[in-house]
Amino acid sequence: MPGDNPFLDPQRFERRIEPCIIVIFGANGDLTKRKLVPALYRLAYERRLPPGFAIVGVSRTKLSDDDFRGKMRESVQEFLENSPFDETLWQEFARGLYYESGDIGDAASFEVLGKRLDAIGTERGTGGNVLFYLSTQPSQYAPAAAGLGKAGLSKQDKGWRRLIIEKPFGHDQQSAKALEVALHQHFEEQQLYRIDHYLGKETVQNILAFRFGNPIFEPLWNRNYINHVQITAAESIGVEGRGAYYQEAGALRDMIQNHLLQVMATVTMEPSAVFESSAVRDERAKLLRSIRIWKPEEVMQNTVAGQYGPASIGGTSVPGFRQEANVSPTSMTDTFAAATFFVENWRWADVPFYIRTGKRMPKRVTDIAIRFNSVPHSLFKTITDGEQVETARPNVLVLRIQPEEGISLRFSSKQPGAGMTLRPVSMDFNYGSSFGVRTPAAYETLLLDAMLGDATLYTRQDMVEASWSVVQPILNEWSARKDDVFPNYDAGTWGPKTSDEMLARRGHTWRVP
Repeated sequence: MPGDNPFLDPQRFERRIEPCIIVIFGANGDLTKRKLVPALYRLAYERRLPPGFAIVGVSRTKLSDDDFRGKMRESVQEFLENSPFDETLWQEFARGLYYESGDIGDAASFEVLGKRLDAIGTERGTGGNVLFYLSTQPSQYAPAAAGLGKAGLSKQDKGWRRLIIEKPFGHDQQSAKALEVALHQHFEEQQLYRIDHYLGKETVQNILAFRFGNPIFEPLWNRNYINHVQITAAESIGVEGRGAYYQEAGALRDMIQNHLLQVMATVTMEPSAVFESSAVRDERAKLLRSIRIWKPEEVMQNTVAGQYGPASIGGTSVPGFRQEANVSPTSMTDTFAAATFFVENWRWADVPFYIRTGKRMPKRVTDIAIRFNSVPHSLFKTITDGEQVETARPNVLVLRIQPEEGISLRFSSKQPGAGMTLRPVSMDFNYGSSFGVRTPAAYETLLLDAMLGDATLYTRQDMVEASWSVVQPILNEWSARKDDVFPNYDAGTWGPKTSDEMLARRGHTWRVP
């Protein structure tokens, strides 16, 4: 029955959502079909949505309300993960689905939308509360915000008005600032919700609980005990038909500038005084501002760009990036990016943080590996990779973000039998098996928080600026490089050799997930 499976954060769901309308611009796009509407349907299944809830899809395509309901039904049935499709619930849910055709570049479309929202608000009793979601091309963010503002739809005189925008938040430091100016002409900062779905993942959220809710770990969370940290976000797929977009973005912009720097900030931030939106985001922003910014002459020693070439994987020929559709045969876009970062504060001084991300790697995995210092003097022999060695392998704490969310701690234990020989073993925690309930998808958590007005897991403008300050000098040097030979790693491998060399210079090696 709907509502049988509670979410894992009861405090979040104790708060009641006020009746509201979600307006999705780009309602015919993949994000709406694959993620947004299935997530909202799942929230309805969990009885988290109020009776007066409504969704208005907006796109240029001419559709009736019933046409839109039919398309969304197909999407929910296809993309709903680990949940049943309930016909009775769908009929109830579909009554709150509406569609309005319109063009973001046409001011009249926003006037028509405003009248439709008034009518739906009266019918559904939403009290003027509207959440606008820009599931569009980034180039449409500023025009959409302007259209909403000029039509008076951003005003909060009858109820709250909020605007969600997807990353990327700018293409570089300059465009990010220009976007900020454009958005703030029509929306206050507290109305803006910059969504990063990585921050909605349970394991990323659990980093805070793990650190600040367990007194045995937080005292070790510093330079005195931690040797270095590795953050890996690997994908086994290529660009999957998104060659035109990816050629303009690249791995550094697409993953490190937003997702992975936010993850790093969550791992390394100081505890906030209270678990409240502004306080948590203050600490995350403070951390991002503490990351050392590489000078031009330091960039190439501390960062690596890569691009995958053709290869045979499992007997199947895989094209290189330059052979993908809508990609230039001479493209210099990075499909792999790795960087070494340092945090310049007392907690983390001199601790290297290695971040890597790439397409066409051996497996799909995102995790954080925290390697602790080795014992100062080893008393026992250890069996490592089948051989006896004198030095024990260091303890490693791995926070698994995907595909299987959980936590693993590697430590040494005595091998059964005579003598005192140690062998590395792991202690594992898995969300699915430990709690016995379904883990909510990131978009479920983030959409719910936006409706509640909780911006804890959303990115603030000062955080956007701080992350661009870190990444922009790298982009500048990479764009000016002349000696890189692409492709420089085969599809199905862990990236270019220069990435291994970057760690080797500090005596480290990449962990194989």
